[in-house]
Amino acid sequence: MALTFPGQGAQQPGMGRPWAGRPGWFLAERAAEVSGRDVVHLLLHADEEELRRTDNAQLATFVLEMVILHEVRHALPAARRPLVCAGHSLGEYAALVAAGIVGFDDGVKLVAARGEAMREACASEPGTMAVVLGLAPDDVEKAAAGVRDEGGQVWVANLNSPQQSVVSGEAGAVARCVESAQELGALRILSIPVGGAFHTPLMRLAARAFGRAVRAAEFRPGHAPVVSNVDARPHRGADAWPQRLGRQITEPVRWADSVRTMADELYCDMFVEIGPGRTLTGLARKITPQVSRLSIAEPGQLVAVPAPSPLTASPRSSVRGAA
Repeated sequence: MALTFPGQGAQQPGMGRPWAGRPGWFLAERAAEVSGRDVVHLLLHADEEELRRTDNAQLATFVLEMVILHEVRHALPAARRPLVCAGHSLGEYAALVAAGIVGFDDGVKLVAARGEAMREACASEPGTMAVVLGLAPDDVEKAAAGVRDEGGQVWVANLNSPQQSVVSGEAGAVARCVESAQELGALRILSIPVGGAFHTPLMRLAARAFGRAVRAAEFRPGHAPVVSNVDARPHRGADAWPQRLGRQITEPVRWADSVRTMADELYCDMFVEIGPGRTLTGLARKITPQVSRLSIAEPGQLVAVPAPSPLTASPRSSVRGAA
């Protein structure tokens, strides 16, 4: 089993309401104490505009994932000791907590500091992002490299699937890049309503500011590896995680390769997505269609969690088609 966690962009107004009052909700209240932010308000009452703000989106999404993880661990005991964990961008922090490498309080502090640092970097060096659909990653990189050769600042920020990549950079450079991508055969372009060029060198100010928070955090041996965004490799314990988390802010998210690592090298045959939406479940279907998938975003979906049985030969046989 692999536990996966979505990142910024998955947030929705009122996404915490189905979980309010349930056993895991105490984590939202604890996160408010640790961060000094009104996390309960963000999860229950914040509107779309308030949640679009980078620091709000990151903190709210991370805390909700922790609330859901608490519930999933009770419904699915195997989730307490997964084979591996991974998270997309922000979701990597939830994965580190799920793997026991970072404690909950330190996770809250890291996410709050990361969101604030990235928000300030957006103000200093504005940028934007766009999804490119229906074009191979090498061609998307070719389009971005062509714009950079002309002096533009744009990079491939997310390698999400064989046919989905995200470009990020200065607004004008991103616009030229997507035009080039369309000329190369891209089927569709979707703009992402953010104010910064995430996962690019334009976030270097955020990486430097975030470094102080990383140095103050404790990284533990943990009980499972986490597949890192920056190199798509599994890493255990405190093995250079502070450096990787700093690099993650300015380097691309290699999600497609991360999923292949979990499925093909670590032999995971079930992915459980924990958090709002079903983005990672959809990507996994395209990257490794042979792997069973389960998405838990609301309490009602806990009933789909397979009950352990001594007669079950493998996790795959008990949840095939759950997605």
